[in-house]
Amino acid sequence: MCGLIAIWGMADRAAATRALDVIAHRGPDGEGLLELGEGRGLLGHRRLSIIDPEGGQQPIAPTGQPYAIVANGMIYNYERLRAALPARAFATASDSEPILHLVHREGVEAVRQLDGMFAFVVASAEHLVAARDPIGIKPLYVGRRGEALVFGSEIKALLDWCEDVRPFPPGHVYDSRHGWQRYYEVPRPGGEMGVDEAIAALRQTLGEAVRKRLRADVPLGCFLSGGLDSSIITALAKRDLAARGQDELHSFAVGFPGSPDLANARLVADYLGTVHHEVAVDAATVRRALPRVLYHLESWDQDSVRSSVPCYLVARLAAKRVKVVLTGEGADELYAGYDYYRDYRDMDALQAELRRSITAMHDINLQRVDRMTMAHGLEARVPFLDTAMLDLAMRIPARLKRFAPDGRPVEKWILRQAFADLLPEDIVWRQKVQFDQGSGFADFLMAEPGSAIEAEPSAARSSEEAHYRRLLMRQFPNAQALPPLVTQWDSSARIPDAA
Repeated sequence: MCGLIAIWGMADRAAATRALDVIAHRGPDGEGLLELGEGRGLLGHRRLSIIDPEGGQQPIAPTGQPYAIVANGMIYNYERLRAALPARAFATASDSEPILHLVHREGVEAVRQLDGMFAFVVASAEHLVAARDPIGIKPLYVGRRGEALVFGSEIKALLDWCEDVRPFPPGHVYDSRHGWQRYYEVPRPGGEMGVDEAIAALRQTLGEAVRKRLRADVPLGCFLSGGLDSSIITALAKRDLAARGQDELHSFAVGFPGSPDLANARLVADYLGTVHHEVAVDAATVRRALPRVLYHLESWDQDSVRSSVPCYLVARLAAKRVKVVLTGEGADELYAGYDYYRDYRDMDALQAELRRSITAMHDINLQRVDRMTMAHGLEARVPFLDTAMLDLAMRIPARLKRFAPDGRPVEKWILRQAFADLLPEDIVWRQKVQFDQGSGFADFLMAEPGSAIEAEPSAARSSEEAHYRRLLMRQFPNAQALPPLVTQWDSSARIPDAA
């Protein structure tokens, strides 16, 4: 995980340096700035060292290679990709460098071979290729400075000196010679799997997704709320590490004193034998954190803010002990965990809505996960959002996600059933409670005095959201350019129930 800046078409070193300073939290372990040609461009990088901590500094520009790279993320199949490339070409042992050589050899087609979460820019003085991972786990924005293109990891790095700033779309690659190209689309629903087949496929596919995300050259842990999703990920990680002879796995939880999440996380941690850490917060802690949460989130969406505050605080706790965490993000969207999914009677419509939810994650939930962890120099990995998991989820019938075989409505039934043997029964069959609710943060934030101010017409959905909007806008010198870039959950975009 890192932060990147790329300017292509000019070389404004002062602007690039200022932008790197703004995103220094994303990469506390190193900084690099490389000029392309004679003023043709700049590649800048702030590094959080995970793979090849000693030798993987960026930008990477091997001797004799016309291209250089800056990248953010993790390529899980980098060792296999590396093995297929000439050994003499490599200047580092990092997971990012194979991208550089693949793009040099194959152009935009190289991105289809990458298994991971990423945002990168590969450039020479004459040519640039940039891409973002299939569903937008890692952020990337693109803007203009005169005739030059500018890329950056966060809005705040570009907002004050670039024009026409916009998100780089997930699943796309940009080539300066050939323009934009989509290389990935979330699979459309199809197929008809039975219960036994679905359970076997889930155990194998999610098990592999967790296994490859345990690769790190630094300490690793898990966020553990005590809910189903994070508990499954923690259980699978603990099992795999134990099989390798590594008994220690750290887990992290946050909540108000007496909140269900703290109690349930403790139960799971004791059951699995993790080294558990928790923080019980008070009102003063939350009030102090809120402006920083908004600054890093770059959004005032009230649902995002409510879940971002606990995420920010648990990330701060985790960053004291590890540099990588696994999370349960994505399971609710794939397996119908949210309350509003219960309204669906037509299972084809529900499956279509689940797919739409996944395609919208880059604007909402994935922003929260990335920004709140990276605010503390912490890398978050999301096994449920492995592309093989997306493919599988679209093949598992929606009725198995919403109903038990006897017809009882049970959200995420097939997921619960698939991993029932790994966790305490009370956790497996615990009713879904959203992170901000189970940790106590939603009730607290809704009751805050500052949330009672009057909402501006069309600017915010509630007085609470109007409060967040004001707090955020105060922190940006060029605040008037921010509103078009703030993304919110749009309930009107839901796929209608056909029943």
